[in-house]
Amino acid sequence: MLVSISCTKLDENFRSELEESNSGNITADQLLISAYNSLGPFQVGDLWHANEHTSDEVIAPTRGPDWDDNGQWRALHAHTWNADQGQIRGAFNGLLSAQFSASNVLQFKPSAQQAAEARFIRALSMYAVLDGWGQVPYREDLTNYKILPVTLKGTEATDFIISELSGIMNDLPDGTTAYLANKNAARALLMKIYLNKGAYANRETPAFDAADMNQVITLADQITASNKYSLNDIFYDNFSPDNDIKSKENIYTLYNKNGDRGGGVQGAAFQVFHYSMSPSGYNGFATLSNFYDKFEAGDQRRGMYYAYPAGLPNPGHRINVGFLIGQQYNLTTDAPLNDRKGHPLSFTREVSIRETGDNLEITGIRVIKYPYDYPHLNQVNDNDWAIFRYADVLLMKAEAQLRTNQAVAATAIVNQIRLKRGATPLAAVNLDNLIDERGRELYWEGWRRQDLIRFGKFLQPWQEKPADDPKFLLFPIPNDQLAVNPNLTQNPGY
Repeated sequence: MLVSISCTKLDENFRSELEESNSGNITADQLLISAYNSLGPFQVGDLWHANEHTSDEVIAPTRGPDWDDNGQWRALHAHTWNADQGQIRGAFNGLLSAQFSASNVLQFKPSAQQAAEARFIRALSMYAVLDGWGQVPYREDLTNYKILPVTLKGTEATDFIISELSGIMNDLPDGTTAYLANKNAARALLMKIYLNKGAYANRETPAFDAADMNQVITLADQITASNKYSLNDIFYDNFSPDNDIKSKENIYTLYNKNGDRGGGVQGAAFQVFHYSMSPSGYNGFATLSNFYDKFEAGDQRRGMYYAYPAGLPNPGHRINVGFLIGQQYNLTTDAPLNDRKGHPLSFTREVSIRETGDNLEITGIRVIKYPYDYPHLNQVNDNDWAIFRYADVLLMKAEAQLRTNQAVAATAIVNQIRLKRGATPLAAVNLDNLIDERGRELYWEGWRRQDLIRFGKFLQPWQEKPADDPKFLLFPIPNDQLAVNPNLTQNPGY
C-alpha cells in the first residue's frame, strides 16, 4: 500500500492510523535514512536490470533449465516485453515508493538541509521514471489521498525537476561525503536532464538545443571548479570495498556497510560468478563479444589484476575485475576451475539467448565491475554504488561540446580519460566513437539504455536482438498502476 498510488478507503485509513500512531516517535532524520535506502532499484535492482538488460552490454541467457524465469530476461534483451514484465513493473513501483519516502520526510519538520536532501532523492527518483516511462506521477500533498497524483510528461516533467534541483542547491552540503546528497550531485543530475532534454521531447528524432548544451558545459565547469574530484590512476578504486576512501571520482553514491545498512551490490557478483567460483554464484549474466571488442588490450577498463586489501591471494595474478574470459582459476590456490560436468571452466566469446548442451555453463564473457568484498562473503558488501562519477561529468561535457561544434575541445577531454585508463588517444571524437567511449567508461553502471536512445542506436539490431519498434523507446506503464491511477495513460503501442 505504501508503494501503490491508490485512493481506496483502506489505504486512507491505513495511512492515517500509521501517521497518528507513530508521529510522536518518527523524526525527519530517521525518515531521511529510509528515503536514501529506498533507492535500491538503482543498485543491481529492477531499474538496473531494465536499463542494462535492454542494452548491448548485458545478456542473461537461459542456461538449460536455469535462468528461464518465464522468459523475462529474454524479453528484456530481445525487446519483446509487455506491460506485465517483472523488472519493468518492479522498477516503476520501486521508484514511486522512493518518491513517497522522500516526500514523507517533508511532513516531519526537517531542517533546511534535510529537506533539500529529501527533495534531491525525490528528484532523482522522478528523473528515473521520466527517463524510462516518459510520464511521472507526482503527489505533492501527502495529507489527502483522495486527490490523485498529477502526471507530469515530457518538457513539463523536465522543467519541474530542474526547478526542484535549482531550488534546493543552496541548502545542500558541498559534497565532502559522496553518499549524501550534495551540490555537485545535483549539478550532475541537472547535466543528465539538459543532455537528454531533446530526447525526452522526441525520442525517435531528438534535437539538441545549444542553450541546453551550454548548461551542461557550465554545470561541468562548476563541478570541476569545486576542486573535489580528479580521475583515479586505478580505475577500479572507484568501485572497491573501500571506494568511499579511495575514489577521487565518485560524486554521489549509494551507501553500503555490512552490519549497518545498504545491500545489493553483492548481487553484481552473485549473478555473474559460476558455481565453482568464489563466491559461489548463480552463473547468469554475461556481456556480448561485440561490446567486449570495443576495448583495447591495454585498457584498464577491459580487466586487470587488482590487488586490494582483504582480496583473495590470487597467486597467479589472474584478472579478477573487469571482463572475465577464457580459463578461470581458483584465486586462492591458482588451480584451474571446472564446471559442474568436469569440463574446464573457460568462458567463451560466444553466447546465445538460449543455451543448451555441454557448453551452457561456460558461454558468455562475465563482468565484475565491483571488486568483491571477501571479508563479508554472502553478506552486505561495503562497496558503495556509484551513481554519478567525475568521468561521466567530463564525458557529458565532451558530448555537449561535440553537439555545439567544439570537436577539438571534446577530443581533448576524451583523450584525458583514455590516457588515464591506458588506452590510445583518439585522433578525433565523433558521435560514433563517443558513445563507444561512454560504454567503455560506464559499462554496467546503469546508463547504457539512456545513451543508446540519445545517440539514436537503441532500435538498431545487435547480437541476439533484431531491429525493433519505436514503441520500445519507452517502457509500458504497469497494468496494476493504470488500474489505480486514471491520470496515467498507457504509452503508445502497448
